Amino acid sequence: MDYSASAERIDGVKRYIREHIDEPLQREVLAGVAGFSVPHFHRLFAASVGQSMAGYVRWLRLGRAGRKLRMGAVDITEVALAAGYDTHASFGKAFKHRFGLSPSAFRQLDCWVATDLLRRG
Repeated sequence: MDYSASAERIDGVKRYIREHIDEPLQREVLAGVAGFSVPHFHRLFAASVGQSMAGYVRWLRLGRAGRKLRMGAVDITEVALAAGYDTHASFGKAFKHRFGLSPSAFRQLDCWVATDLLRRG
């Protein structure tokens, strides 16, 4: 299989992840979407995307959480749970690692500044 065919399969998986981001995403299912074995899928995904499948899912979910906070979500714990985190503290740590600010500090930003961080993050 050539590189472009593999890239198309990985793009299909990324699209599947975005469409099912609120659901548990099992590696076996994602490998099946791509038509690869689990180990081969993990290698190709990481090589293509630059991070593991789990890291990519976390990145997407944190981005969505940031957009919710920018749009005025009041309850950070609800945003954390929707992003797949069990606790406010674990969400806050991951959010700060990605955006450089705590969720509450991010929520206080000017809309334009927050939008810029979301685009860069």
